[in-house]
Amino acid sequence: VNVWNKCASRLVGYSTDEVMGHQLVEEFITKDYQASVQTVLDKALDGIETANFEFPLMTKAGVRLEVLLNATTRRDEKGDIIGVVGIGQDITGRIAQEREYSKLIDSANAPIFGVDNKGKVNIWNQCAVKLVGYTTEEVMGQSLVREFITPQHRARVQSVIDRALAGDETTNFEFPLMTKGGVLLEVLLNATTRRNEQGSIIGVVGIGQDITARLAQEREYTRLIDTANAPIFGVDAQGGVNVWNQC
Repeated sequence: VNVWNKCASRLVGYSTDEVMGHQLVEEFITKDYQASVQTVLDKALDGIETANFEFPLMTKAGVRLEVLLNATTRRDEKGDIIGVVGIGQDITGRIAQEREYSKLIDSANAPIFGVDNKGKVNIWNQCAVKLVGYTTEEVMGQSLVREFITPQHRARVQSVIDRALAGDETTNFEFPLMTKGGVLLEVLLNATTRRNEQGSIIGVVGIGQDITARLAQEREYTRLIDTANAPIFGVDAQGGVNVWNQC
């Protein structure tokens, strides 16, 4: 170590005097990440810089911090490589929030799935597993629309995802979802834009509701009305006719 600023001292707890000349990787990086951090440093020493590399850093008090690092090659006035400068960001709090967010999603009493900005599944909670029959491992990285939506509805579902990726969210969108067992489910979906901490759109989260049974009841209700041996009609709240049976 030959550069250690005041922010690093406050964050990690070691003073400049305590770290100068010491081995960064061997003394301050947890053993499970020493090889990957050393690789990033070696690449930067070869002129290949790395951005947004996540790794854990142990504080003097023994607290593990999660750090997002940009490793930049350091050169002298002749352009020769003389070392590496790392500019870090403490993301411990953010990662803790993401883990809590993931836990809440996974335990929610509603099917929740998410896709990245390429339409690949990156969220699939336990309720979705129970409803559709596919495990998380089976769906992660797969194309949601191409793999799990019936062909005649793919264009509609893709349109909803594309709009959410453009920031235009959709509520109460009905679409069919095929289970692993080949059963067609009717799902009511709210498609929400997902953003990172900078506000950039990184995907879509869908919160669903299985309305298969409700739609079946409504169809049966409509059939019974239409075939009843009595004239039946109905009006909506504005007085417009919305039921008028065969009799």
